[in-house]
Amino acid sequence: MHEIAKMMKPPSYLFTLLAFILFASIFYGHDFSFIFRPHSNHETQTLFSSPEGNMYKRETKREEEEGCDVFNGRWVRDELTRPLYEEAECPYIQPQLTCQEHGRPEKEYQRWRWQPHGCDLPIFNASLMLEKLRGKRMMFIGDSLNRGQYVSLVCLLHQLIPEHAKSMESFDSLTVFTAKEYNATIEFYWAPFLLESNSDNAVIHRVSDRIVKKGSINTHGRHWKGADIVVFNTYLWWITGSKMKILHGSFDDEVKEIIEMSTEEAYRMALKSMLRWVRLNMDSNKTRVFFTSMSPSHAKYKLWGTILLMYIYGRSIEWGGEPGGNCYNETTPIDDSAYWGSDCKQSIMQVIGEVFRKSEVPITFLNITQLSNYRKDAHTSIYKKQWNSLTREQLANPVSYADCVHWCLPGLPDTWNELLFAKFLYS
Repeated sequence: MHEIAKMMKPPSYLFTLLAFILFASIFYGHDFSFIFRPHSNHETQTLFSSPEGNMYKRETKREEEEGCDVFNGRWVRDELTRPLYEEAECPYIQPQLTCQEHGRPEKEYQRWRWQPHGCDLPIFNASLMLEKLRGKRMMFIGDSLNRGQYVSLVCLLHQLIPEHAKSMESFDSLTVFTAKEYNATIEFYWAPFLLESNSDNAVIHRVSDRIVKKGSINTHGRHWKGADIVVFNTYLWWITGSKMKILHGSFDDEVKEIIEMSTEEAYRMALKSMLRWVRLNMDSNKTRVFFTSMSPSHAKYKLWGTILLMYIYGRSIEWGGEPGGNCYNETTPIDDSAYWGSDCKQSIMQVIGEVFRKSEVPITFLNITQLSNYRKDAHTSIYKKQWNSLTREQLANPVSYADCVHWCLPGLPDTWNELLFAKFLYS
């Protein structure tokens, strides 16, 4: 009998495991509910309203099994927890994104929280995030929208770090925030196409005729090696019309071989190059790779030569606004859950779906497009440092120079980082 009782006695490690689970459920109870909270099939439907809605079927299926599609939800007003930091308390925000400093008269855009259907996002825990980054190198790679997300993350974290133990430095295309006590860096690398292009200068990149070099990802990629967490994005700079100019050879060649390719096929080429580079240069057992989808605009595009400009006439009529408007003077989100917009996001989303679906490279997709589509109120609009002096005609008509592409900080990019945090810690 003694032997039987001994055999039936639970092993000692089981008590240790149960004790840890009890502790974690108390300490991180809110975050655990994100994983285990029940949901309905209706609540976990894909958030896309486009025909390409099911192209991330594998990812969506996995999220449903875990308990929630965090990208499918609604915006709720929240004065208790928003904003997550104050603009004046973060010295790292570029003057192109400091809307309060540049005269925005209200703060409504700061008071909205993303609420997924059927669950809650885990509360952003800066201390936990810094611990996860200890001894690591995190890198954002892409264009100015990715830089906005990068700066947002630095703003979310930096207040926990003493002044003497942090620094921000720039080296051409690379910006590095260092948390010295954590032996960690959070970096941004300017590469708007990921591939080599004639727009790669971190300061002087407003060229009128954009050209991308085929098969050139190693030009920038050699600077990305050794990163432990990578967040890619690329979209805005591809939108120059229906065609892109692709260079075969070198930018130094006297006679350049340049062909035109459809924007979708050129974008497909870049994504395939990115995935191939990740497969050859990153250990999936050690490195987490994310790709952030398109950040939408709320302005009508007008093609002038080969330069795509936000022009005087906006798309406000699409969300029930007055004809001829854009994001200027907008102070509330779009409340139509089916709103998608009329630019080329759908065709680009289809390309991403096709390329990622065929790839075996482990990569986490951050689908910020639809939830950002609702935030016509969150753009910098006219409340930013202007690159050039404004004309008398522009000053008389603010709609004509409102920036409906970039986002105020604090604001929408903070939500992108909450989603990144959720996927980084719990997926």
